[in-house]
Amino acid sequence: MAMASISRRKATTVFSSWRHLYSNSSKYSSIVSRGYSVSSGSDENDVIVIGGGPGGYVAAIKAAQLGLKTTCIEKRGALGGTCLNVGCIPSKALLHSSHMYHEAKHSFASHGVKLSSVEVDLPAMMAQKDKAVGNLTKGIEGLFKKNKVTYVKGYGKFLSPSEVSVDTPEGGNTVVKGKNIIIATGSDVKGLPGITIDEKRIVSSTGALALTEVPKKLVVIGAGYIGLEMGSVWGRLGSEVTVVEFAADIVPTMDGEVRKQFQRSLEKQKMKFMLKTKVVSVDTAGNGVKLTLEPAAGGDQTTLEADVVLVSAGRVPFTAGLGLDKIGVETDKAGRILVNHQFGTNVPGVYAIGDVIPGPMLAHKAEEDGVACVEYIAGKEGHVDYDMVPGVVYTHPEVASVGKTEEQVKALGVDYRVGKFPFLANSRAKAIDDAEGVVKIIAEKETDRILGVHIMSPNAGELIHEAVLALHYGASSEDIARTCHAHPTMSEALKEAAMATYDKPIHI
Repeated sequence: MAMASISRRKATTVFSSWRHLYSNSSKYSSIVSRGYSVSSGSDENDVIVIGGGPGGYVAAIKAAQLGLKTTCIEKRGALGGTCLNVGCIPSKALLHSSHMYHEAKHSFASHGVKLSSVEVDLPAMMAQKDKAVGNLTKGIEGLFKKNKVTYVKGYGKFLSPSEVSVDTPEGGNTVVKGKNIIIATGSDVKGLPGITIDEKRIVSSTGALALTEVPKKLVVIGAGYIGLEMGSVWGRLGSEVTVVEFAADIVPTMDGEVRKQFQRSLEKQKMKFMLKTKVVSVDTAGNGVKLTLEPAAGGDQTTLEADVVLVSAGRVPFTAGLGLDKIGVETDKAGRILVNHQFGTNVPGVYAIGDVIPGPMLAHKAEEDGVACVEYIAGKEGHVDYDMVPGVVYTHPEVASVGKTEEQVKALGVDYRVGKFPFLANSRAKAIDDAEGVVKIIAEKETDRILGVHIMSPNAGELIHEAVLALHYGASSEDIARTCHAHPTMSEALKEAAMATYDKPIHI
């Protein structure tokens, strides 16, 4: 294509340090993955997976597809983990439903669609969400049957590196034995000192997905992905939303320039932000909730009242009750399980994937972990590059990114170019009257190799994957610029941003 291979090799050398998954990978280099055929006797499973979330169920299916006798243990009684049951899927259902309502109320008339009245039927909205979750959960059970994965419902805990005791929902107990055990127990809501989550007035994301009425005033503690998404849902439905964040910025991992534009967009949607602010205490006496706040750096205290408070300060690995100490599995100070590049712990035959190990706490990252881990167990090669895991905030507009931010590239001391293109100049975005946003591409100056791509736009989560593929193959911005994109499409904005990176765009 446009760039010589020698230039790409040079750029790869500059950023080769990114490709190390964990700094402790050499620590457990003596642990080798082992492949087994279907076994008999006491070790009746080749693979046991503890946890049926995105990482766990994918790992179980992949193991079975590779001919390994596999059992998956899930405590919830419904497969799909937090993501499917009380996370990614139900939140996206409500984000879509609330966006439809918001569009009908505020935008339909300008498109020539007039309605005499528009109102929210919250029970129906929740029922649609629950239906989607139920159908997808049943779908995973069907995939287990298709691939002959044994499904055990119950809370699993280690008896030994090859035995898992399962407390079943009926009150019984069974022991599952296997040669390789994968820990895929995911994460849980991170609590805050002095704040008790009751899932009624003080809620986690789980409670925020099941409110029975639209709160008049909603306070969100934490300006990360989950807090902003759930704030958007209830804000569209009529809540007055205030986001309280200890840090100086929302979504601290986001590219700074895009972040500022994103915050302005949310503020136009009437979302309020109190940054550099600490929650001192929460008082639930009376009908509402009263929060006592103070500046993060210290200072005079103020109060803020709400009907519902959403605690969204992050997530922590869920390993409670697993019995890791019993078998000697090592963890770090954050409670994450330490693994080598093959996802092996310091205990031979015991592996860990997803949110319980270092890396982005994202469902799609856990899925990739699961596949790679099982491939290693089966004697094959697996690979996950955490520098190329896309992230998406599913608000409207969405924000999606992959690779390095401008701040990160600058900190590395690398000479770079930036190319940007606004959706205001994109014909498809203008035609549908949804043109808020920008594409930003960062490329190494000498080689033109793409280092990071950041998109704020409708459906940014769909547009980002061309950039993910480009980064995986070491593409230059010119490679994307010289690739024909259909017209009119939103994806043309990515092409134009690429043109702006190595040369000049056409339509601005």
